Amino acid sequence: MRICIIGGGLTSLALAKALVNQNIYVDILSDKKKQIIDQSRTIGITKSNIEYFNNNIINIDRVIWKLNKIEIFSDKLNKEKLLEFQNKNQELFSMVRSFDIYNILEKSLKRNKFFKIQNKINLENIQNKYNLLINLNFSNLITKKFFSKKIIKKYKSSAYTLILEHDKISNKIARQVFTRIGPLAFLPISDKKTSIVYSIKNSAKIKKENLIELINLYNPNYKIKKFEKISSFELLSVNLRNYYHKNVLAFGELIHKIHPLAGQGFNMTIRDIKILLEIIQNKIDLGLPLNSSVNQEFQNKIKHRNFIFSNGIDFIYEFFNYERKIKNNFLVNSIKYMGSKSYINNMLKKIADNGLNY
Repeated sequence: MRICIIGGGLTSLALAKALVNQNIYVDILSDKKKQIIDQSRTIGITKSNIEYFNNNIINIDRVIWKLNKIEIFSDKLNKEKLLEFQNKNQELFSMVRSFDIYNILEKSLKRNKFFKIQNKINLENIQNKYNLLINLNFSNLITKKFFSKKIIKKYKSSAYTLILEHDKISNKIARQVFTRIGPLAFLPISDKKTSIVYSIKNSAKIKKENLIELINLYNPNYKIKKFEKISSFELLSVNLRNYYHKNVLAFGELIHKIHPLAGQGFNMTIRDIKILLEIIQNKIDLGLPLNSSVNQEFQNKIKHRNFIFSNGIDFIYEFFNYERKIKNNFLVNSIKYMGSKSYINNMLKKIADNGLNY
């Protein structure tokens, strides 16, 4: 059995490692020159997904930073907390640099006899050469031909990311502030460094010096030494209408791309990997071939969940976007009241940890 993954990046390597762990031959078709991993980009991974990643893909405990509390604020309540999530002495989720996981995966795969990477990409008649093709590329011929129908929402906003270096502290609390121009997240990655993700409406026309002023304005308690390089990207929500064509399966952000305010993008992908691997392993155990039936079953199991979950994230964004425009505090006070109820708080934590599978 041989599977081809088209496209590079973190998701591509994570999926490849999960597959070769099942003794499946995997080829990655990727233009190596284009694989530049932004070192300012960080990802949050939930507790259950860290456990799955460690047990079924590769252990990343040495590069993650565990967080045990999330605090959420709104401009309208000044410095008073809107919501708080914690799980006694256990971590809620972990932060990690995308670059660090990418390097661990790349190093492991280079030594694996089931893995091969090809930099010369030729997509002509490729469907007949592999049991399955898994496409992660947004702009190649396969995407244009089979996966062009999408539901796209433009937020008219950009996400600005950077790492701030500060004095050493006990840095285990993630904080998010819903400001007048967009959500700002402080996401610790060590006791001396914190990742910043600020999703700002394009109409705000933020310059570098303005961005740093805003970060300092909402800075909870960091004695900042320096700001590392600032990166930015446009914010979109994308849901693919159809996940597969015959033995070709779309995957990763190609099938779902969401607003980063809840830090759930890569978590959705890990859950997708888990479902796909379960389907493939079941086929192998039953002695069945890997073909388009894998893709059909994957779509049937996951598409509706991804659509509901991604729209839930969009609802959160639109709720706070609307809340920011009204003049009274009724909505934020209502959220604060509901979040104080333990059964609602626990339900929200379970959904954040496990998606719609809990």
